[in-house]
Amino acid sequence: MRWRASLEATCFASSQLPPEAAPEIAIAGRSNVGKSTLINTLLGTRLAHVGATPGKTRSINFYSVQCSVPFRLVDLPGYGYASRSKTERSEWSRLIASYVERRRTLCLICHLVDFRHGLLGNDRALQEWLGDCGKAILVVFTKADKIARGRHRTMLQHYVKEGLRSIDVPIVTSGENRAGIEELQAFIERFLSDSATGAQGHPDH
Repeated sequence: MRWRASLEATCFASSQLPPEAAPEIAIAGRSNVGKSTLINTLLGTRLAHVGATPGKTRSINFYSVQCSVPFRLVDLPGYGYASRSKTERSEWSRLIASYVERRRTLCLICHLVDFRHGLLGNDRALQEWLGDCGKAILVVFTKADKIARGRHRTMLQHYVKEGLRSIDVPIVTSGENRAGIEELQAFIERFLSDSATGAQGHPDH
C-alpha cells in the first residue's frame, strides 16, 4: 500500500503538541544528516523543507501517514549545529526533552546517522539518553549513495561491531536514489502491526 501523508502540526512549544492519538514514530539525527530528504522520499511527497543551511528545522513537525497501520511521522529538530544562539538551542532541547520523555504514543525513534561517518560523539550521547528514557531505537544510515555499493556490507558490519543501540539490523538508505526506502517502510509497517497486536494482548495498555 502506498503511503499518503499530510502535515498535521508544526510545534515550537510543548503547549502546541497535538493530542496523543495515533502511534508516533520520530525521526532524529544530526543537522545535515539528510533528514528532510529522507522524510520526503519516505512519504513520497515534498512536505519537509530541504534547506541549504544545516539546522534549519526549529520546530517539531507532525505528519499524518495513511498506510496499513495509520501513524504519525514526527520530524524532530536536528542537533549538533552551533550557529544557533545558546538560548535557541536550550529552547530546542527543552522542547525535544519534553516530547520524548512524556509522549506515551511515541513508540519508535529512527536515529539517522550519516553512513560515511558512523556514530559521532553527539550521536552516542543521543542514543544513551534515549536508552535511559526507555525508548526503542532503530538506526537508519543515510547518504548511502555517497559510498560505493560494494563497500556497504563491510561498513555496516564495522559500525555494528563498534557498538550501537538498535532494535534490529540498521537499515542503509539514500534519499537520492531510494536505496533502502521500501525496506524502511516495510519495517515501520511491521513494527506498528506487531505493536498493535501486542497492545491488544495486554489489557493494561
